Amino acid sequence: MSVEAIKEAIAELPEEERHALAVWLNELDYDDWDREMVKDFSPDGRGNHLVEKVKRDIAEGKARPIDEGFAARPKSRL
Repeated sequence: MSVEAIKEAIAELPEEERHALAVWLNELDYDDWDREMVKDFSPDGRGNHLVEKVKRDIAEGKARPIDEGFAARPKSRL
């Protein structure tokens, strides 16, 4: 089946079924993204150095709880 045929079939679906299909496709993309994140931040992953830096910063007292960081930020002028 061609992509064009799939598109045409999707266009003919009732709204509720199109929505269910969109949700499924979105979850499929997120699953791929989640697997990539796990791979990237695993011990041998390309982002592991960032995890290690954060751990060092925490151990050295260079980090503070997120609520303290938010409290210390300048207030918005809006």
